[in-house]
Amino acid sequence: MNILIALIPAIGWGIVPMITGKVGGTAANQIFGIGAGATIIGLIAYLFIHPTVSTTVFWFSVLVGSLWTIGQIGQFISFKRIGVSGTVPLSTVFQLIGNSIIGMIIFGDWSGISAKIIGIIALIIVIIGALLTSVSDNSNNNKIQIKDIVFLLATTIGFWIYSSFPNMSIVKGQNSTAIFLPEMIGILIGAIIYGLFTDLKIFKHKEQYLNIFAGLAWGVAGFAYIISAKANGNTSAFIWTQLNVVIATFGGIFILHEHKSPRELKYTILGIVVIVIGSIATSFA
Repeated sequence: MNILIALIPAIGWGIVPMITGKVGGTAANQIFGIGAGATIIGLIAYLFIHPTVSTTVFWFSVLVGSLWTIGQIGQFISFKRIGVSGTVPLSTVFQLIGNSIIGMIIFGDWSGISAKIIGIIALIIVIIGALLTSVSDNSNNNKIQIKDIVFLLATTIGFWIYSSFPNMSIVKGQNSTAIFLPEMIGILIGAIIYGLFTDLKIFKHKEQYLNIFAGLAWGVAGFAYIISAKANGNTSAFIWTQLNVVIATFGGIFILHEHKSPRELKYTILGIVVIVIGSIATSFA
């Protein structure tokens, strides 16, 4: 049963790009859908669990959730530039490397020489995997360029802040279910702010509301991850979530029909395998 729970985040986060890709719309439409759908899940969870949270932690959680939208907006824009199958592996690598470095420097993870050596080797393996997934034929219109990589890396800062949030002293002793709803509200607020500064007409687009289905999937995955972390432990729960890169990447190729030449597909498959291996290896550091 615990394994089935652990698979829910991987499946949920893996299919979100498929849903937004099929529904379409702008990045503003898509991030609003994520925020609205995730907030609905947060409200449902709150009604059943009734967690308590201080006012300070509540608003700090809202702020962190709104900052998360920076990372997700970067992903949605990158989906259109280099495709889902090009974006997800790179984004996964950037998140893993950034979170690992932040954890080591700020939160004291990987304590000891041997842990640091294992961790650094694992990150090198992950980087190699990312390079393999980025191999493109010269004729490919979705060839990943340096500017695309820099943009995705810069926006990943939002994900780093969100991932570091549970380890911050202000919330370290808080029940993770208690901060889930305010985080989701923060995502919705961030999405609305982005929409207001992008184009007010987006609130009349049908895609604005159809993308809520993607948000529901994201919210279910996010809440399931909290349950999985309690049932399986943080390390095991995290390892299982890495399957989302497999689902999203191959979903982009076979469901969204993103073009890959036989050579590109070969390197993509190899790269995904290497990224998963490297991700798992970081848990042993």
